[in-house]
Amino acid sequence: MFPAIARDFVAVLITRFAPSPTGLLHLGHVFSAWQAWSLAMARGGRFLLRLEDTDTGRCRREFEQAILEDLAWLGLKWEEPVLRQSAHVERYRAALARLQKLDLVYPCFCTRSEVRREIEAAASAPHGLPEGARDPMGSPIYPGTCRNLPKAERTSRIKRGDAHAWRLDSALAAERSGILTWEDEKAGVVTAEPLTFGDVVLARKGTPTSYHLAVVVDDAFQEISLVVRGDDLFAATHIHRLLQAVLGLPSPVYSHHPLLVDAQGRRFAKRDKDLTIRALRESGVAPVDVVAMTANYLDG
Repeated sequence: MFPAIARDFVAVLITRFAPSPTGLLHLGHVFSAWQAWSLAMARGGRFLLRLEDTDTGRCRREFEQAILEDLAWLGLKWEEPVLRQSAHVERYRAALARLQKLDLVYPCFCTRSEVRREIEAAASAPHGLPEGARDPMGSPIYPGTCRNLPKAERTSRIKRGDAHAWRLDSALAAERSGILTWEDEKAGVVTAEPLTFGDVVLARKGTPTSYHLAVVVDDAFQEISLVVRGDDLFAATHIHRLLQAVLGLPSPVYSHHPLLVDAQGRRFAKRDKDLTIRALRESGVAPVDVVAMTANYLDG
């Protein structure tokens, strides 16, 4: 499933930029992509491009083409071929099957509304978290409702065709893995605390993988040795380190950079049409000036 590098990365630095083709790139994307590309070039490394396009309901071919055109216009060069997640679903299924064999995942039959009701009815937040706590992707912390369903009930409901997601049994995975750490170029050595975010979803019916599972599998497959991404994903790295451990995958070094925000302190999003690369290109702004603009919006 993965290259024959086992647990050790090759000596050459390899970075990547991994946007989702659900909209046009904006200044925040430029900053992250430029950081990853610049670090690779400065250290004699390699820069890869990955398209996280497994959300078939939101991803569009026109956005994919726009991403490639905008990055090329900025002067970024990446190694071919571009990795498209939708073309490698078998890798995520194989990783999920491995976790199923290890009994580290379980089917969850709760709908999103049922999860919300369970949380509202609970006397306290899962794992002792403050009320309203959310996981790194912004979802309420799952209270573990389906974790202890009898095996016979799980099997019968799956055979019956009940819609379900596969969740990581974080407590069991953490127990088997023991104390884990990961390295961040700014924060230093960080002790992983994956239990803080409960049992995250790894796959759903019709969606063969979640962000958490796909990013871990693909970083290993592409031999990424330095993951450059925004501070908003710092917390998710706790979960990713646990998945790396239980799947027997190497752990890259991380570099989490500040986010770009507007004058009101809001982080940039694809709704910010005026600051998309396409809009700036059409207004006559030069590539070098687009890159320079990012410094004006850095948070801190």
